[in-house]
Amino acid sequence: MTSTSSDAFQPITHLRHFDLAVPDFDQQRTFYSEVWGLTEIANDSGIAFFAAEGSPEQYVVRIRKDQRKRMDLVAFGAASVADVDELAARLGTADVPLVSEPGAMDTPGGGYGFRFFDPDGRVVEVSADVENRVHRKIEEREAVPVRLSHCVVNSTDPAGLRDFYARHLGFRLSDTLFSQHMGDLMYFMRCNPLHHSFAIARGPHVSLHHASFEMRGVEEYMRGTGRALRAGTRLTWGPGRHLAGDNTFAYFHDPHGNTVEYTTELAVLEEDLWHPGRHDVDDPQTQDQWGTADPMSESVAKEQFNDPDVLFEAPPV
Repeated sequence: MTSTSSDAFQPITHLRHFDLAVPDFDQQRTFYSEVWGLTEIANDSGIAFFAAEGSPEQYVVRIRKDQRKRMDLVAFGAASVADVDELAARLGTADVPLVSEPGAMDTPGGGYGFRFFDPDGRVVEVSADVENRVHRKIEEREAVPVRLSHCVVNSTDPAGLRDFYARHLGFRLSDTLFSQHMGDLMYFMRCNPLHHSFAIARGPHVSLHHASFEMRGVEEYMRGTGRALRAGTRLTWGPGRHLAGDNTFAYFHDPHGNTVEYTTELAVLEEDLWHPGRHDVDDPQTQDQWGTADPMSESVAKEQFNDPDVLFEAPPV
C-alpha cells in the first residue's frame, strides 16, 4: 500500500522537464534537434534547452556539458506559488534535504520554485508561474513530439521511493508490474488524470530508466520511429503497445546510452473509478498487446538500467 498525507495535499500538476549531463555536448544537441525532433530554444556556456513544438512548457529537455554522464534532475509543475511554499515547508518539517529555498528562477520562462533531494539522492525541482511558451498544433503526419509524456527512474528501493512520492508530493499509484519470481518491478505514478507522468523501476543502481515523448497519433509515432531508424539510432525495443497505460512504445538510445521513447495514446483515467492493477510481466500481453516487439528478456531489461548516476557533491547548476 502506498502512503498519502492525511489531508491529501496534491501540489504537483504535471511533469515539466528532465535534465541530463553529458560529455559530448555537441553530439547530444544534434541528436535531440535533428533526429528526435525537438527545438533548441537556448544555448549558452555548455547548457542547451529543448522544447517540444506542441507543448506550452518552455523546455522539456535540458542538457549540460560535464565530464561525467548523469541525470541532473527531474522537474514538476505546481498549481501556485502558495503550493510551492507549502510543499517546501512540509518537506523541511519532514527533514527532506532542500537544495535551494523557494525563490525566483533564472531558467527560460522564469517562475518561482525550489529543489530538493529525494531518498535516492536525485534532485527534484518544483515550480509555478513559469511563463508559457508560444506553441502550435502539430499537423497530421508531422512526426515531432507534442510534449514530454513521462519520466521513469531506476531505484534500488522502488517501494520506498513510491511511498515518498505519494506521501510528500501527492502522486497516486496507477498500476504495478510484477514477476512471480522477482516481485514488484515497476510502479506507475500519476499526478493528474494521465495514467502516469512518473514511474519507478527496480534497478541495480540509481539512474534514468527512460524518458518518453508523446506523438500526435499512431501515424506520427510510426513516422518518428522510422526517421530515428533511418538516422542510424539504435532501437532497443518496439514498436509495440503496453498493457499498463495502453500506450504505444518504441525505445531508442540517445548518443550517451540514455533510453528515450516515442509513445502515443497514453490512457486518461477517471480518478474516482480507477483501481490500481497488478500486471504480470511474464504474460506476453502485459509488455506488448500487439505482439510486434521482441519478448521482454533480461537483455532488453538491462538496456534500460543505464549507467549509475554519480550523486552530487554539490547541487547542479
